[in-house]
Amino acid sequence: MDSQFSSYLLEDAVNELAKLPGIGKRTAMRMALHLLKQDQNHVDRLGESLMRMRKEMMFCKRCHNISEKPICSICSSPKREEGFICVVEDIRDVLAIENTGQFKGLYHVLGGLISPMDGVSPSDLQIASLIERIEKEKINEIVLALSATVEGDTTNFYIFKQLKNQEVKLSTLARGVAIGDEIEFADEVTLGRSIVQRLPYTGV
Repeated sequence: MDSQFSSYLLEDAVNELAKLPGIGKRTAMRMALHLLKQDQNHVDRLGESLMRMRKEMMFCKRCHNISEKPICSICSSPKREEGFICVVEDIRDVLAIENTGQFKGLYHVLGGLISPMDGVSPSDLQIASLIERIEKEKINEIVLALSATVEGDTTNFYIFKQLKNQEVKLSTLARGVAIGDEIEFADEVTLGRSIVQRLPYTGV
């Protein structure tokens, strides 16, 4: 046993917490000791909520957003604009855009960006299902809300080429989001303006 631990139970808890993104051993230790001091019911609720999330959470069959049902609450809402799809990299971007209150359409979550260096190809993403949606649904506009990075631009251009024969308007975020920025880290005002002031995408 590591000499810094007086209990293998504590050591096990710290090691598991340290596997979370952005959590080092010191922070994991503080979290474990904090939980140790909490009421048993509080810790039980935390554990149960995490287990339920892992077991019961699924991905929407239509847009691939997280959902508690086969079709997510956004896709099933009668208040959303059915002909308007916002294409994003992952679920965190859906949350960021929803927080702006500026977008009333639907989403399509790709699950990543094209990145040959990282071994991520178009077939690894939900691009084929996006094309299928456009062919089957009455889609008027697609807004490409991907990060202003090399990978984001590569993915934008690939989707543009795939849709060039489709009768659908293609736009992208106005560059209120700085080059190199990721969508989830943009402030709500900037991101909201970027959606409202979106520009036609021409593949350039």
